[in-house]
Amino acid sequence: MIQSSEDLVSYLTRLERPFERAEDGTYVLSTGPARSLVAVRIEPPILMVRAEIGSAPQAPEACLVLYRKLLELNASALAFAAYGLEGARVVLSAALSLDSADLNELEAVLADIDLALSEHVAMLHEMVRS
Repeated sequence: MIQSSEDLVSYLTRLERPFERAEDGTYVLSTGPARSLVAVRIEPPILMVRAEIGSAPQAPEACLVLYRKLLELNASALAFAAYGLEGARVVLSAALSLDSADLNELEAVLADIDLALSEHVAMLHEMVRS
């Protein structure tokens, strides 16, 4: 279980996930060149994992198309994470209960986010541009 920052650091190290710790206690993980950074933060009683994808379009018609695609991806392509909106920004996030968060759960969440960042983001950015 993840009970402290030390536990989280230990898990990230065991998973061979390079990270930097920000001043506010957020751990920032790189997922590869030209990919979104992933933020991991302990917010009792949960562990938050989040990646910012980009801006949502302004035009209502474009929003509907993008939002439909995000819901489809949530339903069919993601097991542990989900796309959502934070203001006018599209984000990908997941949460784990600290009471039961173990190494395997963290690994599964990070793998889900890695998959989404590698397979979905370019397509989503293209949808917003067109």
